[in-house]
Amino acid sequence: MMEFSESAGTGHAILESLPAGLRAHAAGQAQRLSLEAGQIVFRAGDHCQGLPLILSGSVRVEMTGLSGSRIVLYRMGPNDICTLSIGCLMTGHGYRAEAYVEEPSEAVLIPRPTFERLMDESRDFRLAIMSSYGRRLDDLMLLVEEVAFRRMDQRLDEWLVRHGGKGSVAITHQELAGELGTAREVVSRLLKELERKGQVRLARGRIDVVSVKKPSD
Repeated sequence: MMEFSESAGTGHAILESLPAGLRAHAAGQAQRLSLEAGQIVFRAGDHCQGLPLILSGSVRVEMTGLSGSRIVLYRMGPNDICTLSIGCLMTGHGYRAEAYVEEPSEAVLIPRPTFERLMDESRDFRLAIMSSYGRRLDDLMLLVEEVAFRRMDQRLDEWLVRHGGKGSVAITHQELAGELGTAREVVSRLLKELERKGQVRLARGRIDVVSVKKPSD
């Protein structure tokens, strides 16, 4: 679980926009989180302690299936809000996914009672929370559409074009499978075919992109 100090400033856009009185209250109740790379922020089944707000760094939220396959749902960077935490706070249910720290990060945790007070007393805070929730829901619907209806070879080509701009991507086949929501064996087979065609070069923990082109739908 997360390690936190007793108090913290705000430093997050959604809190800085609060009226002075509520902002001071939030600052007094918020707990600063110092997160190390590889640290687990929450696991599936955990109860939500509050609303984590990312100040710096990167946190990856992913879901693991019964088969052990993983899919990355979204990432949180500076000034992002954890959509799953919003849902858990509103419903009282536990998390249904896991969050991992990708690089050293700073965050603040808004305890549940403070979150509920801010939702009750600040229209701007409430609208910002719901707007963030709506945007992330749109992103997740697009992800479902990608996974369900697009060919995996096209999605792989598009991912390599998007992330291989510098010619090389440091990623394992297992990690890439998680990004695309498929099995490692599928990714390895498709990459081997691209290598056979001379479009990529494969090395341990690295993919050199040679001539992959973005597919046309």
